[in-house]
Amino acid sequence: MPSMQQVGGSVSEDQDVTVGVDTHKDVHVAAVLDQTGRVLATRNFPTTMRGYAQLATWAESFGTVAKVGLEGSGSYGAGLLRFLTDYGLTVVEVDRPDRSTRRRIGKTDTIDAESAARAVLSGRATGTPKTRDAHVEMIRALRVARRGAMKARIQAGGQVESLIVSAPEPVRQLVRGLAGKKRIRVCAALRPGTVSDPATATKLALRSLARRWLALQAEIDDLDSHLAALVTAAAPYLVALPGVGIDTAGQLLVTAGDNPHRLHSERAFARLCGVAPIPASSGRTDRHRLHRGGDREANRALWRITLVRMRCHQPTKDYVTRRTAEGKTKTEIMRCLKRYIAREAFTHLAPRPTEQAPWPGATTDGRRVHRHDRDTANTSRRR
Repeated sequence: MPSMQQVGGSVSEDQDVTVGVDTHKDVHVAAVLDQTGRVLATRNFPTTMRGYAQLATWAESFGTVAKVGLEGSGSYGAGLLRFLTDYGLTVVEVDRPDRSTRRRIGKTDTIDAESAARAVLSGRATGTPKTRDAHVEMIRALRVARRGAMKARIQAGGQVESLIVSAPEPVRQLVRGLAGKKRIRVCAALRPGTVSDPATATKLALRSLARRWLALQAEIDDLDSHLAALVTAAAPYLVALPGVGIDTAGQLLVTAGDNPHRLHSERAFARLCGVAPIPASSGRTDRHRLHRGGDREANRALWRITLVRMRCHQPTKDYVTRRTAEGKTKTEIMRCLKRYIAREAFTHLAPRPTEQAPWPGATTDGRRVHRHDRDTANTSRRR
């Protein structure tokens, strides 16, 4: 049975209340606050559809639910988020409590639920969580599987290489002069026979690892075909941008989510990707520093797009030449380009209803990047 703690005081069904939820694997802990910040009640609910329904009806028994602050909406709270959204309640994403606050007031599930509700009530938490109900969620799931297969394939390839280096000479002679897939295919076709000495044991190990590598490669190829179709369908103009591929476009889509309009501007998207410089001015010093937060995978995707454009995109190459002549370092130039690419990509992730979608061949314009350079020219020299 769900446990409940009722706090003394009268409860009016006409009042607005704010709910905070601390999510876990088996049990969610909810707290209800009135508009003055008074705790009305706390209660535990199982992480099932019945538990979600009990939480919603229980919260509404104290009044009109204005907002629900949900901690962990992308993990343990994903199921509850979907239920509450379908139920018609407004859900706000809440970050975990600050560590200094936890040291001061302690840490329990009930305290965390109350903190989530207070963060929403005070306006400190205002973010809209990802809906996770359309193409981008499909892309995210497939990318998780692909990332795991890639790591396992790289590990298997490394193990094949290390075994060949230390293998007996007869075994090394079989793959001498071969590399890449040719070496893998030869190893996969080995016939060790009875394992009776180090050479036959090494052949058996090489065959096992090589066949694992080929199976993982086939799995990656299959996932890539599905990802290419999904990413192209979700953002065809994004994929058409110079330097943007299926992998980088997929990562930017996952970062923005199925509801990219939750990001109120391209500046918010740049901040989410960790490419928006942070003011660090004092007195007569006017400068910005590097933002080390945000989604680092999205930041890496922008970095890869920048590298491709610097090598293969003529307008970007011209811009790099001009900025280098002005005394900017390569790191500073890349930060300027990453900031511009984030702005350009955002228009293709979330085109405004009143705006026409940008044409597929949109390219980097040197002057447009230059207008933003004043925000990034004086950043730290560390990438």
